[in-house]
Amino acid sequence: MFNQRSVSSKTLLTIFIFMCVIIIKQKSNTIPMETLKTSARINPHGLGIVWLDTFEVEYHKSKAYKLLDTTRPFIAHFRYATVGAVNKDNTHPFRCGYNKDELLMMNGTIKKLGNTKECDTKVLARALGKIPRHTWKQELQKYDSRFVTINTRTRAFQIYNRNLYTYRDGVWYSKNNVLQDNVIAVYGTLRKGMGNYHRYLRNAKYLGSGTTQDKYPMIAKGIPYVYDEKGKGNQIVVDVFKVGDMDLKPIDQLEGHPNWYERKQIPVVMKSGKVITAWLYFQNGNAPMHSKLISDYVQLRKTPVHYYTQPVFSFADKEPVNVRQTYECTEINDMDDTSDAPYCLGCYNDLMYDEVANAFECRVCHEWYTETEVMNTHY
Repeated sequence: MFNQRSVSSKTLLTIFIFMCVIIIKQKSNTIPMETLKTSARINPHGLGIVWLDTFEVEYHKSKAYKLLDTTRPFIAHFRYATVGAVNKDNTHPFRCGYNKDELLMMNGTIKKLGNTKECDTKVLARALGKIPRHTWKQELQKYDSRFVTINTRTRAFQIYNRNLYTYRDGVWYSKNNVLQDNVIAVYGTLRKGMGNYHRYLRNAKYLGSGTTQDKYPMIAKGIPYVYDEKGKGNQIVVDVFKVGDMDLKPIDQLEGHPNWYERKQIPVVMKSGKVITAWLYFQNGNAPMHSKLISDYVQLRKTPVHYYTQPVFSFADKEPVNVRQTYECTEINDMDDTSDAPYCLGCYNDLMYDEVANAFECRVCHEWYTETEVMNTHY
């Protein structure tokens, strides 16, 4: 199916990340504004809409999410750019080859498709147009990504890999991290601005800081430990976030839930005085005898400044505009963040060296860095 600039359909070599989100709403219900706003915030690089009452197609910036606060049925795609320039030309949906009535949206990334100018989905859509329509399902199911095709002539659409979608209140979501239903309270390296915050919570909605309503014993031995012995110790200072299910799972893995830490729901008093229910991670067992009990974990840290370019969205530009921005990244003295291992400036996860490409690839978002970029940034 693919040309020489891509990979053969017989030897598919793909790596997937589930940036972007496809939202399919067929009924006259409405989607919560918070979900729409979260979709735009996490995926800021373009919004494509197919209105299912007219099958008209529109392209907007992601900040136009309020257009979707409507009873009209639609299929929408919020883009997070992983391959290709940030511009209108790379905003979904894409026409499938010469089939002007057939359109494609994708949530995922296919390695070795696309380039710095053209996104992978656009290349895939062009390739689909060269093969018989009845073979599309077979081809697209080879990928662990989410797809939807739309035919504006017959006024129909088809969802592929439906089992990977989330169905909520009559709406299909290609990923559920925009459904930030879980409230968590954190007290250690996950707190806002700390080392693990950048890795796990930078896309979460920050609700503010507060304290546990009840007293608990918290000790610090390099990292903090809170024990579920209510009434003993102090009210614990926490930062509170809302996260989706797919974002909560890696945090559970980080904390070793439920074997090392166990996540339990407790009342938290926000600075406003409002009491909310939030998940908090408790260390299994009891607090050691004669330990110093604290209420607020303060880390030894240094705050070097890292520079990197971030694409600024512009429909007028064929290429993203590179703007140099300064970010203060907290590095924790007693955590892995102080190591010399190269890390991704987009998601702060470790980079892995690829001998064939002679470059470094992020293990999570799959951004690529040259050796020069790594050396200039990390050493």
